[in-house]
Amino acid sequence: MAEQKGLVRSGIVVSTMTMISRVLGLIRDVVLARVIGDTPAADAFYVAIKIPNFLRRLFAEGAFSQAFVPVLAEYRERGNVAALKLFIDRVCGFLGLSVVGITIVVVFFAPQVMIVFAPGFVDEPEKFALAAEFLRITFPYLALISLTGFAGAILNSFDRFAIPAITPVFLNLSLIGAALWLAPLFDEPAFALAWGVLIAGAVQLVFQLPFLAQINLLPTPRVKKDKGVSKVLRLMIPALFGVSVSQINLLFDTIIASFLPGGSVSWLYYSDRLAELPLGVFGVALATVVLPTLSRKHARGAGELFSETLKWASRMVFFIGLPAAVALIILAEPLIFTLFGYGQLSDRGVFMSAWALRAYALGLLAFMWIKVLATGYFAQQDTKTPVKIGIIAMVVNMAFNVIFVWWLYDKELGHVGLALATAASAWLNAGLLLLGLKRRQVILPSTLKWVSLVPVVSTILMGAALQFAVLQLDLNWVMADFVTRVTHLSWLVVLGMVIYAACIPLLGWRKAQFVSPK
Repeated sequence: MAEQKGLVRSGIVVSTMTMISRVLGLIRDVVLARVIGDTPAADAFYVAIKIPNFLRRLFAEGAFSQAFVPVLAEYRERGNVAALKLFIDRVCGFLGLSVVGITIVVVFFAPQVMIVFAPGFVDEPEKFALAAEFLRITFPYLALISLTGFAGAILNSFDRFAIPAITPVFLNLSLIGAALWLAPLFDEPAFALAWGVLIAGAVQLVFQLPFLAQINLLPTPRVKKDKGVSKVLRLMIPALFGVSVSQINLLFDTIIASFLPGGSVSWLYYSDRLAELPLGVFGVALATVVLPTLSRKHARGAGELFSETLKWASRMVFFIGLPAAVALIILAEPLIFTLFGYGQLSDRGVFMSAWALRAYALGLLAFMWIKVLATGYFAQQDTKTPVKIGIIAMVVNMAFNVIFVWWLYDKELGHVGLALATAASAWLNAGLLLLGLKRRQVILPSTLKWVSLVPVVSTILMGAALQFAVLQLDLNWVMADFVTRVTHLSWLVVLGMVIYAACIPLLGWRKAQFVSPK
């Protein structure tokens, strides 16, 4: 019970810090929509940042973290401080050498890389040239943010969750500053944003270093292999694919979107940013907090506690993810109009983004659940099973891409088909992960009680109230001014939160459902 209370407190800290970052991220995207909207330069810029951002998810948040944290937990349990420090130094050396090498290659061959990731831009020479130049500026961000993620993983393993969680704030501040103050200095404002990305990477890395020094674990990079480094690499290589299937799917979406009508890449970006808000605030935060705990329990052989912690985390995913998904579907247009519907973003772009947001929202619960279920494998140092599941989900996603884009293309909603395919494959991924855990007796059939009807019924009531309220408002969001949009959207959001929060205890959930795993 005490440890679970500690998890709750840590989760609240991470979620709070992440919420601050995400709110600033929304402000950042509002500014970007005003400055570049869904113009050709916007499409080029969003593709250019997707490539290093995808690799950041692998090196900083995904496969590397999932492989590194369990091995770090083993070294910590042994109590040998010198061996722990040497292990960290050597991992830092290999990671740094790898990401710097990749960065040099990509910067040098930027046009060739862009052909791979956005082949549809080749027929638009101006947009293609912009995208390649943006990539040369933004890609070094990968090396900086990967080392930032490495530092954050160490801090998280020593229960210093707040600093890594607040670090992304600097990316948002940097881009906002670049948009407001640097953009007027460039003929093409998107160049200022590209430089803002690079500046943010350096600031985020420097910010975390003093906190590593406080726990005497500031790395001194050493390029020398040992058993610990080899184990991390062995665990990481298959996990590079398995843990980030959703990110790989999003990149495939970008490739196909480059062939769709102009603006499609930008529409997917704005909708994805809103879908990422609950995922980043809660899903990633919960997985971040749970992984070190599960790793320690596995190292101690505490199988029952391992399972109970995973069930508790899954229950929390349903508690947050279900109402968030329904709210995004119902409030898609009001959200996009209020946040992004200004400046360079056209009214058509708002409607197109809203449809993509609804499609992404259908998979939100699965995206969040994958984050938690994957920790059950990685804490046991099993990266092979998720990679097998990832391959299946990825193949299915590509098939769905073809089917859904073909189905919706004539309706000018091809980009919605991409989002819908991503959501469908995420549900397959989550289902297969759950099935695998049940088979190894981690989550037993009799323990499915954590998927309670309480959040389901509460969400239905909340959704009905929101839909009724939207119809009653009958507001023309296109013609409404900023104050009117914000006022009405705020009222709708508060209404939904109050109804859901009121229904949960009325239908029987008490404090125990949130603190003590059943």
